This record gives sequence, C-alpha cells and structure tokens, in this order.
Amino acid sequence: MAMGSLMLLNELADAMKEECGMTEWSGLGICPGEILLPGAVHLNSHWPVVALDQYTSQPEVWEEAALEIGEAPSTLNLIIPEAFLHEADRRGRGVQQAMSDYLQRNIFAPISDSFVLVERCTQSGARVGLVLLVDLEAYDYKPEGSSLIRATEQTVLERIPPRLALRERSSIELSHVLLIVDDPLDSVLGPLNANRQTLTKLYDMPLMMNGGHIKGWQVTDAGEQARLTQAFRALRDKLQPGNPLFLVGDGNHSLAAAKAYWEQQRARLAPQEQAHHPARFALAEMVNLHSPALIFKPIHRMVFGVSRQAVLDALKPLGPVAHEKAPDIVLVGEEKDMPLALNNAKNRLITEAVQQVLDEAAMPLDFVHGVQALREIAATQGGTGILMPDFPKDQLFPVVRKYGRLPRKTFSMGEANEKRFYLEARRIR
Repeated sequence: MAMGSLMLLNELADAMKEECGMTEWSGLGICPGEILLPGAVHLNSHWPVVALDQYTSQPEVWEEAALEIGEAPSTLNLIIPEAFLHEADRRGRGVQQAMSDYLQRNIFAPISDSFVLVERCTQSGARVGLVLLVDLEAYDYKPEGSSLIRATEQTVLERIPPRLALRERSSIELSHVLLIVDDPLDSVLGPLNANRQTLTKLYDMPLMMNGGHIKGWQVTDAGEQARLTQAFRALRDKLQPGNPLFLVGDGNHSLAAAKAYWEQQRARLAPQEQAHHPARFALAEMVNLHSPALIFKPIHRMVFGVSRQAVLDALKPLGPVAHEKAPDIVLVGEEKDMPLALNNAKNRLITEAVQQVLDEAAMPLDFVHGVQALREIAATQGGTGILMPDFPKDQLFPVVRKYGRLPRKTFSMGEANEKRFYLEARRIR
C-alpha cells in the first residue's frame, strides 16, 4: 500500500475513533463526528441544493439551478436528481469524479467531533435542527423492529439496490435524512439554540430554488455536548420498552441503503473493526416534532396516461361520492376539480387506501410535493392529480408505535422547497 494511502486510512481511522467512540453517547443511536464543509471561498448560495427526490416531474427546475450555479463547486455535482434517473449511468460517473476532484482540490474543510446547529427560515417559520451521525446499529426499517431509530413509512425493498450501488461507489455522503424527536419541552434544541451566540458560526446564506435562508453553528464545546447527552438520555429514559427515540421523517430509503451497505461491510470485519468503521454511521439532521415551523404536508399523487374516469374506476372499491364540504381527496386536472368522500375508507388511513387501489390498478404515477406543483404538472403534462389529505403530526409517534409504519409517501415535512438542502458532507471511504 502506498504511503499516502496508508496515511489517509490512519487519519480516517483516528477521526472515526472520535465518532461515537465516547462512552457518553453509547445507547443513544446518535453522536457527533467529523463533518465536511467547503472552505469559505466556496461556501455560498451556489453550494447547497435541495433533496434529490424533489421536482421529479419538473426537470426544468433542476436545469435552471444548474444554469445559475454554472462552474461553481456545488452539491448539485455530487448527486443525481431523481428527475434524471434515466441518465443514472452517465451522471453517476460524473458524480464519482466530482467527489474525487473536490477531495483532491481540498474543497472541503473538516470539522472534527462536532454537531452543527442549524436554523432554516422558510415560509413555515424558523426551524431549528442538529446535524449529527446516526449509528446504523441502532436503526431498523422493518415494521416489527424495536430499535431506537425507526422508519416512518413502508420501505420498498426494490428501491434500495440503486441507492446501495451509488453508496458503494461514493467516497463522501451528503444527506437529506431528517430525524424527528418527540420533545414537547424542547429540552434538547431549545437551550442550545438560546446559547448559539457563544458558538462559532459556520454559514449564513440564502438558499436557491426559493429555499429560504439557512444559518449553521459549530457545536464542539465539551460542556454543550455534555448537556446534549444528558437531555437525550432523559428523553430515552422516559420511553416505554421497545418505543423509538427517533423516527425518520425524510430520507427513509436513503437511510435504508446506508444500513444495507453497513451490513455488507460488517460481515467482512472483525469485531474490533466494527466499532469505528465509517460505514457504520450516516449523516442526518434531527428536528423536534413540536417545532411550530415543522409543518406536515400531504404528498399528492399524479396519475399519467389515463383518463379521469379510469381513476374513478380504480377508486370504486373505496365508495367515492361527490362531497364539496368534507372531501377526503380532490381530483384535479384539465376538468373542474372533483372533491370526493371515500365512504368505504373511513376506518383506514386515506393515504393507504388510495395508494392500494392505485397499485392494484397499476396506475403510472408520480409523488408530488405541493398543491401548486401538482396543478402545474396536471395543466402542462396532462393526467389526473389527486390532492391528498393532511396527516396530523401529533399522530406520528402513536401510529408508528401501534402499526410499525405509515403507508409510503403519507406526508412531507414542508413543501418541496422546504426540504433539507445538501450542505454538510462526510467521508465514507
């Protein structure tokens, strides 16, 4: 092995010994770690872009972002938006090259043993979060699991392999994973945010794609980390046996792919190597369920290539009847809006009932964030949009505890432009 490669491996091993290696974080499923941010010259509004699973039927949004960014270093060069998955092979090579190039050019400036306190201002308000590492040993996406960190929606196993393949070829990870903690007294983030004037500010900038404004502060102080540990342990100790401390509010399939990759690597490692291996951890941002700025929005359905009548025929088992005042769903498109009550689905989650009949009818569909986006797609591309109902966020933890999961694509944490932007990164090689 070349001396340079050996030195890099040793540096990474030392960094990982810091990540979750401290006993005070054991049993919590999360910890601080080495976080990568671009140096000051590149840390501007061109760097962050929104989660890759947004605007899947609106590739023009991503094309406009690319034009605005130009040749500047950007996370856009490190991801493949799902709108362009048909070009995955070509774009994948470009992503891998960009990751290597950014590392070789020292675009990134590492921050060791740190969290990042985040404030994101959007039309929903100021949302506070904490960027951290997830210990994948404490996470499970199976509905019957009893881990501290759990998925919120049904994991489609067929969606894991392409994400796993990308992670296998990547040298760094970016993340749009959002963890949710049920902290009604705001005991974790509240005191930290109140004390943020004592922390080192890392960034303060507007976000493109109408994403609002974001600020971030480095959290390396031993006292602050000790207080966080105490607050997390207090929340954990209040849990009933088998109940989760964190739920995955966004990025379920990305985290499932990270778990699959870790299980592959773990099988090849000696026990002493497993504790600090980089594949054991994944980057995420944690937010509080009770934040007024954390608003659950429904994820709507866009059905392509069939008539409205065909959609109505698919919905027949649910007993659809016109109902202007209290509809469960609304069909939109070129024709007049059609509000519908689903009389045969009153004892079920509406999202689950609708998704089941669409799947059984093999309807070609996309999942769309935002009412306006749905109407624009229906108007420009044809087809029938289905406006889905709200899911009350206070039901999230009770429903997952009771049923193990929600139906896939039940809710979105804000509109498309409020989703997490890729900003922080982490070495996984």
